[in-house]
Formats: sequence, C-alpha cells, structure tokens
Amino acid sequence: MSWKRLSLIPRSLAGQLIGLMLAAVVVSQVFTLWLFTDERRGALLELAGGRVVSRTAALVELLDDTPSELHEQIRRAASSPVSYFWISSRPALSKSGTSRTDLRIRRALAETIGEDRAVRTQIGRNVEVPRYRHARPRTETAKQKSATRLVPLVVAMSVQLDNGRWLNMASSLDMQPSSLPRLFVSISLMAVAVILIVGFTVRRLTKPLSNLADAADQLGRGADGLSVEEAGPQEVRSAIHAFNVMQERLTRYVQDRTRMLAAISHDLRTPITSLRIRAEFIEDEENRNRIIMTLDEMQRMVEATLSLARDEARREEQNRVDLGEFLDAIVADYQDMNQPVRLKSGPDQGVERMVVDCRPIAMKRALRNLIDNAVRYGNEAEIEYLAGENSVEITISDSGPGIPSERLDEVFEPFLRLEDSRSGETGGIGLGLAIARSNIHAHGGTLTLQNMQEGGLKATVTLPREAV
Repeated sequence: MSWKRLSLIPRSLAGQLIGLMLAAVVVSQVFTLWLFTDERRGALLELAGGRVVSRTAALVELLDDTPSELHEQIRRAASSPVSYFWISSRPALSKSGTSRTDLRIRRALAETIGEDRAVRTQIGRNVEVPRYRHARPRTETAKQKSATRLVPLVVAMSVQLDNGRWLNMASSLDMQPSSLPRLFVSISLMAVAVILIVGFTVRRLTKPLSNLADAADQLGRGADGLSVEEAGPQEVRSAIHAFNVMQERLTRYVQDRTRMLAAISHDLRTPITSLRIRAEFIEDEENRNRIIMTLDEMQRMVEATLSLARDEARREEQNRVDLGEFLDAIVADYQDMNQPVRLKSGPDQGVERMVVDCRPIAMKRALRNLIDNAVRYGNEAEIEYLAGENSVEITISDSGPGIPSERLDEVFEPFLRLEDSRSGETGGIGLGLAIARSNIHAHGGTLTLQNMQEGGLKATVTLPREAV
C-alpha cells in the first residue's frame, strides 16, 4: 500500500469540502467558547466586585461606629453562605493583587471609605476560605468535616478598622459547570448537518460532471451519437452544452472525411481497371509488365483504403470479452496455418482471468496486423498479456532485425514502408500499423514499438481493464 493511499487529505471534492467546513466549525466554536468564557468571567468579577465593595464599605463604617463587644454579632449577621466576614489582628491577605480588576475594586473601595485606610484586595481561583454556617453545626469530628472549604472563584479583601484590627472578607462565586460537553454536542450536531448538506449538494453538483467524464471517455474510444443531459449549476450546464456541440461537430467531421475517402477510393477503381485493360495492349513486354505491377499496387492501395473507410463507417457494437480466450483463438488460427505464433501466457498457464470491453472484429484486425508484421519481418510472433491495476498490456515480440530507433514513430504513417521493393510478397502497402493504431486508439488504448536489447521488436498494446 502506497503512502498516497494513507494520506489524511480526502481525494474527492465532497471529502475535501466536508473536511474544510468541519475544521472551520471546530475552530470557530472553540474560539467563540474562549471569548464567551473570558467575557463571562470578567462580567462575574465586575458584578461581584461592585456588590462586595458596597457591602464591605457599609460594614466597615458600621463597625467603626459601634462598640467592640458588638463586632462579633455584626460580623455574623453580615456573613452569608457566599460571603464570609471575619475580624482578626492581622490581615488575611499578605499583599494585594495586581490585575486590573484588583485595581478597580481597591479604587472603588477607597472612594467609599477614604484614602487613608489600608486596603488589600485579591481575586483568586480555588482558594481555601473559612467555612461558615448560619445555624449551629451538629457535632462533627475533624475527620468528618474540614474547617475550610475550596471555592472555585474568590474575591477577597482585608480592610483596616479604626481600632487597628482588620476586617477580612472572602466572597465565593460558584461558576457554571464546564461547557465542554455542550460544546462537543454542538460540534457533533453541526458536523452531522455539514456532512449531510455538503454530501447531498456536492453529489448534485458532481453527478453531471461524472456523466460528462464518462461521455468524454466513450467519445475517445470511438463512440458517437453521445448526448449528455444538461443538468446542475449554470457553469456545469454550459460545459455540458459545449461538449455536446463539440462531439456532434467532431462526429460529423469524421464521418464526412470517411465518406469522402471511401468515395475517392471507390471511384479510383474504375480508371485503374481501365488503365490495366489498356496496358494489356502494349507490345513492349517489359514496359507492359512494369505498368501492370504499378497498377496492381495501386489497386491494392485502393482496396486497403476502401476497406479502412468501410471499417470506420461501420460501427461495431462493443462487447465484454475474456482476453485470454480471445488471444488463444487468434493464435489457434495461425497455428492451424502452420505459422510460428505462440501464446506465452494464457488460460492454460494459470494466468488470472481478464475481461476487456472492446469491438472484437476491430480489435482482432489490429492484433492480426501486428502479428502478421512480426511473422513477416521477425520470423515468429510471441504473444503475452499482463494485468495492471487499471489496464492490461498485450505484447507481441519477434526475433527480427527490429526498426531503426529514429523511425519507430514514423512507421505509423499511412502508406509508409521500410521495405523499398514495393513487392506484395515482401511487404504490404504500409497501412497495417496505421490501421492497428487507429483501432487501438478508438478503444482508448495505446500502441508503442520498442527494440529489445536481445534483438527483435516488441509491440505493446495497452487497453483499459474492465472489472470482472
């Protein structure tokens, strides 16, 4: 398995859009939670600070105006389950906090009770403060109940009284439970909604594109009369409309050229026959034979061209064929004629079954042209086929002299022959490779030629592989 398959980035458009939108949702939700929590904490602190300042200032003035023996009763009356006051000889806070909230609370308290008093304030989290109860507690051991409690958020103050003692205060703010579970639920619901909506939308957008891709692939394999339904957004509809117009024009152009080629080839048969009849009356035997040989070659060229045009004009239906059995039948035909052709890999050698979608007659003609060339110029033909991931390769090898490297691409040109005698016995008319490549390209495949190091020529046909 390659690393590309293990990539975390989805390859489909729907997967990429869903991934990007989910990432955006998670990041935005986390950032929003952080802002909300920070603002909420600040608002609670401001509220607690204003409430505590007014209550503490009033209690300081009351304690300064009453006798010391009443201070304990006043302190107990002022305390509550969330705000605890106590008087001690030393301040409960060793120093003041330095945050902006601490400064605002000290400033507000100083404005109320005067600048001449010693004031210390501190905002803390998870601070232990003395436990307080309005009612008298039941008898409990020290192990059963601690004398202090841990509060999540505390606003603590220490204010010096006129008698030199210190009024201490700790006000706890019970924060709401953590928002993380609710955040996870919210993100999960949004993720499900994103997947459903994006998946449905992208499928609606990409289905016409998939149909367009299939039609383009079929057009490349020689199919005609294709028409893709114009659906989807306006941009996709425009692309499909342009494809439909293009394939219609292209099909009409190819058909017109093919009919013209067939008409020309057909019309040339009559003057060639007439010239042959006239050549028979030439008295000079040597000139007569040369003219007749030239006319015969022209006749073969016209017949081959007409045959090519007929094959192009006749659209054979595509069928799914077993490649091994298909090649085995071709080789059997040659072996029945005592031709040196053999199948190196086939059903009898345990090769896996492979199915290709092709036009059997056109494909057989292309392969026969390659085999004929291998037998004629290379003395033998050895056929082998191998399966790839999405394709199948058919190789036809011989043991002949090969082709000069600089002419490997040139030999596919129509009517080109490397053998210069122009004899029908030593060579054809130069259309075999052109017809073979044309038929193979019409199937969406490729045809390449390669000189082998040990000698000989190898023709490689690559075809799309059909799933079994």
